[in-house]
Amino acid sequence: MRLSTKVLPGVLLMSLMATPLLAQAWEKDRSYKFTVLHTNDHHGRFWNNDHDEYGMAAQKTLVDSIRYDVQAHGGSVLLLSGGDINTGVPESDLQDAEPDFRGMNLIGFDAMAIGNHEFDNPLSVLRQQEKWAKFPLLSANIYQKSTGTRLFKPYALFNRSGLKIAVIGLTTDDTAKIGNPEHFTDMEFRRPAAEAKIVVEKLRASEKPDVIIAATHMGHYDNGNHGSNAPGDVEMARELPAGYLDMIVGGHSQDPVCMAKDNVKDAKYVPGTPCVPDQQNGTWIVQAHEWGKYVGRADFTFLNGKLKMDHYELIPVNLKHKVKNSDGTETWVNYTQEIEKNPAMLKLLTPFQKKGEAQLSVKIGSVNQHLEGDRSKVRFVQTNLSRVILAGQMDRTKADFAVMSGGGVRDSIEQGDITYKDVLKVQPFGNTLTYVDMTGSEVEKYLAVVANMQVDSGAYAQFANVSLVADGKGVSEVKIKGEPLQSDKTYRMALLSFNATGGDGYPKVSDKPSYVNTGFVDAEVLKQYIEKNSPLDAEKYAPKGEIVYKTAN
Repeated sequence: MRLSTKVLPGVLLMSLMATPLLAQAWEKDRSYKFTVLHTNDHHGRFWNNDHDEYGMAAQKTLVDSIRYDVQAHGGSVLLLSGGDINTGVPESDLQDAEPDFRGMNLIGFDAMAIGNHEFDNPLSVLRQQEKWAKFPLLSANIYQKSTGTRLFKPYALFNRSGLKIAVIGLTTDDTAKIGNPEHFTDMEFRRPAAEAKIVVEKLRASEKPDVIIAATHMGHYDNGNHGSNAPGDVEMARELPAGYLDMIVGGHSQDPVCMAKDNVKDAKYVPGTPCVPDQQNGTWIVQAHEWGKYVGRADFTFLNGKLKMDHYELIPVNLKHKVKNSDGTETWVNYTQEIEKNPAMLKLLTPFQKKGEAQLSVKIGSVNQHLEGDRSKVRFVQTNLSRVILAGQMDRTKADFAVMSGGGVRDSIEQGDITYKDVLKVQPFGNTLTYVDMTGSEVEKYLAVVANMQVDSGAYAQFANVSLVADGKGVSEVKIKGEPLQSDKTYRMALLSFNATGGDGYPKVSDKPSYVNTGFVDAEVLKQYIEKNSPLDAEKYAPKGEIVYKTAN
């Protein structure tokens, strides 16, 4: 199949005036055409899902079709990623995202921003991924503490249609807070906006690019309202002088950035309908949701030092919706014309998919009811799946109680048979199990902090063998294993290395004399617990009002 531009939705005409640069190589009165394609927050989705949505094979067909069309009309293409290639799908995670990076090579990515989830593994894994990639992994704001030098290339230069285009990489400075602290011992994440200004000024003085684009992994927050998150793309565009960046290709917040009105995204954006990107202080801001669900397309004309965006759209990659049939059954139907899978990509990725499936599809146990791990629950209330996870950690460490960030639970487990794949979907990060012995008074101080972590954040705490009342500042009526907390008694707490070393803002306990890192990986601990205790009775792990909040967090 050849996908023609006739089936691509939404034609929008928009213009952007860019600040002319000195000593340009462009010719007066000549129109230069180029197209920026973009994805972000891939998270291991090299293969299509069970409904045959997204996947790199269909993505390649789409990108190839667009390249053919653009080149036929005298233009050229620049393909960028907003980062977070890692973490999310077991078949990818077990193979350190090798299929994903090799798939990106075949599609022809030109550059990517380094996302926070690129640091879910040790730096050695990321360096291996850099070797697999035939394109640069960029970040201007990540420094080595011990030397004060950047750890990655800050930018890359491209020639497109005779224009010099600079792409700067930037990574959220929340990374050290929300990632595994064990991986950041000699790393510093500086403010992206400040580093962007330094790099742009350097580029203007030395390279004199015609167009400057930032590939970022910082998040798009309406009107710059970033809450507890670090400032994102909107805030940076406003902070920098007007025209410093022509375009921001973003990621991290995992939104389709399609604006309903000024500073307000369309929260109910429907795939295949027109999409208006954000514009802040002379800078276009785009983001293509997540997982390769869309390829964003921005068509530009450059004429006499001025840049005009002629067209923008988000192109769905075989996204579907349910339609009810006359007999009451439901059918999944494509929003837009189906995109065929590229044979060369299937040939590349199939061995990786089969290898992953073979490792993951073996039954390890079963459960009699749904175990809740959805993002909308684990960041707001106590859940039965969290209790199962923590029970496994207590069992392995002989701990009295256990605590974890709700954001560390990434999926639910459905009623019926459980496979290792199911477990890895729940805990994909590869943290290790730790424990620490503390007095009751120390436990109370610890719980006073973690029990009052903000609801609707990854830091929201899940507990096992704990009951308490949290009032926003402290805790009261604390019980461990059903018994009132005794200030002079010693208690053992199980937790993951992520939280033990200060992740999500939890009090650091890894420097205490009684701290032990077992070295056991979280998913393996859960796997063994399920094997040992199957069939699981979900009701046994159901929260029973042990954690009470007097005030809203």
